[in-house]
Amino acid sequence: MSSRAGQDTGPGARDASSPPPDGRTDLRPGPAAAGAGAAGSGGAAGAGDGVQTGTVRTKVPARLDRLPWSSWHWRIIIGLGTVWILDGLEVTIVGNIAGRLSEKGSGLAISAAQVSGLAAALYVAGACAGALFFGWLTDRYGRKKLFMLTLLVYLAATALTAVSWTAWFFLLCRFLTGFGIGGEYAAINSAIDELIPSRHRGRIDIIINGSFWIGAGAGALISVPLLNTAFLAVNVGWRLAFGLGVVLGLVILLVRRHVPESPRWLFIHGRDHEAEDVVAEAERTVEAEKGVRLEEPDEAITIRQRRSIGFLTIARTMVKLYPGRTALGLSLFIGQAFLYNAVTFGYATILNAFFHVPNGSTGYYFVVICVGNFLGPLLLGPLFDSVGRKPMISGTYILSGVLLLGTAALFQNGALSATTLTLCWTVVLFFASAGASSAYLTVSEVFPMETRALAIAFFYAVGTAVGGISGPLIFSKLVSTGKPGDTALAFAIGAGLMIAAGVVELFLGVKAERRGLESIALPLTAEEPKAGAVAA
Repeated sequence: MSSRAGQDTGPGARDASSPPPDGRTDLRPGPAAAGAGAAGSGGAAGAGDGVQTGTVRTKVPARLDRLPWSSWHWRIIIGLGTVWILDGLEVTIVGNIAGRLSEKGSGLAISAAQVSGLAAALYVAGACAGALFFGWLTDRYGRKKLFMLTLLVYLAATALTAVSWTAWFFLLCRFLTGFGIGGEYAAINSAIDELIPSRHRGRIDIIINGSFWIGAGAGALISVPLLNTAFLAVNVGWRLAFGLGVVLGLVILLVRRHVPESPRWLFIHGRDHEAEDVVAEAERTVEAEKGVRLEEPDEAITIRQRRSIGFLTIARTMVKLYPGRTALGLSLFIGQAFLYNAVTFGYATILNAFFHVPNGSTGYYFVVICVGNFLGPLLLGPLFDSVGRKPMISGTYILSGVLLLGTAALFQNGALSATTLTLCWTVVLFFASAGASSAYLTVSEVFPMETRALAIAFFYAVGTAVGGISGPLIFSKLVSTGKPGDTALAFAIGAGLMIAAGVVELFLGVKAERRGLESIALPLTAEEPKAGAVAA
C-alpha cells in the first residue's frame, strides 16, 4: 500500500500536495541530514532537530477515524484500559493493609504511619518520576514497546512487594510500583487516543480512566477476607493481596501482546509499511464483521518523517506554541487533584472521629463512593462526544465544586450522618470523576502527536505532585483538629479549585469532539497545515 521512489524530477514529477497513485501512503526521501529544514507552515519550529528520513503523504489518520466499532477496538480497550483497575486495586489495598502490616508477626518491622504516609508518598513520587521518564521514551521509541515495558516493571515490583522481608525493601518496592504505573498512564493514554476513532474517543477515554474505581472498590472488598486473621495468618494475607495484583497483571500482559503499535507513531518515524499493515488489519476485521466495503477517505496529510524529536522542541511546543492549552491542562489536573484529596484524604478518620464508624466498617462506605465514581464516567462519557468537550468539562468541574461547597456547609452545621455524608460525596464524585477523567482526555488530544505521551506525563506528574504532596499536608492538619469547621474548610478548598478549573475551561477549552487528532493539533512534522488546526 506504499510506494517508494527517488526524488521527483522532470516532467512526470508530482508535488507534495498531489495524492499518491494508490490512494493510501506515499513516501519520498527528503534531505537526510541532521537539522535539515523545519516543518512547513503548519509545523512547529524546531521539528527538524532530528534526522529527516523521508516525506510521506498518508491517509492513515482518516482511515482510522472512519472505522466503525469492531472487535479490533475491543481488543485495544481490554488490553490497554485495564491498567486503571490495577492502579485502583494497588492504592486501595495498601491503604487497607496499613493496620495489618504494622501488627506483630506481619513479617515487617513497619508502623501504620509509615505504610499510609511514607509508602504512599513514595508511590506518588515513583508515579511522577515514571510518568516523565517513560513518557519521554514513549514518544521516542513507540507506544507498544513502552506499554509492555511499564507493565513488566509494575509486575516485577508488585511481586517483590509480596515477598518483602524488611521495611526499607517494602518502601523501595512501593516506589518502583508507582514508577511502572506512572509510565503506564503516558503510554496507554497516547496509544488509546491514536487508535480509537474520533467520534468515540471522548467517551472511551473517560470511561477507561474512570475504571480506576472498579479496582478501588474491588480492592476494598478483597482486602476484607484476605486480612481476616480467622482465615489467614497475619504474615500471609497482605502478601496474597499483592499477589492478586500480579495475577491480574499477567492476564493483562497476555492480552496486551496482541495490541498493535500506533500507526500514527509508525508513519511519523519512517515505518509507513507497518502503519499500513496495522490499518489494513483493522479494515479487514471491520469488513468481515459488518459485511460492508469501507469507502476510501479523501483526507490525507503530508509528514516529514523523523527518527526522533528533541526534548527542547517538545518543551517549546507546550510553552510557546500552545501556552493556553498548557495553562488549561495544569488547571484541570490541579483542580481535580485537590478535590479528590479534600474528599478522600482522612476519609476513614472523618467517619471515625465525627460519626464513630468502626475501622472495620469504613471499607463498605468506600465501596459506595467507588460506585458513584465509576457511574459518572460511564453514564456521562457519551455526552463529551455529543454535547461537546467545553460544556461537559466545565459543567462537571463547576457542578462538582458547587455540590461539595453545599456538602461542606451541611457538614459544618451538623446536618449529616455517616450515611448521608457518604451519599453527598457519592453525588459530588459522580460528576467530579467524569471531570477528572476529562483532564486526561484533554491533555492527550490537544497537543501534537510527537509530544502526546510526554504532555500526558508532564500534566499527570505536576497534578499528582501538587495534589499528592501539598494537598495531604494541608488537609491532614485541618482534619486532625477534630473541628467540623476545619474539615469543612478542607472541602471548600478542593471545591474552590475545582470551580476555578471549570471557569478556565470555559475560556481556554478546545472544541475537540468528533475531530481527528491532526486537526486539533497539527503534527510538528507536518508539511502543510490542515483546516481547523490552530495554536492556542
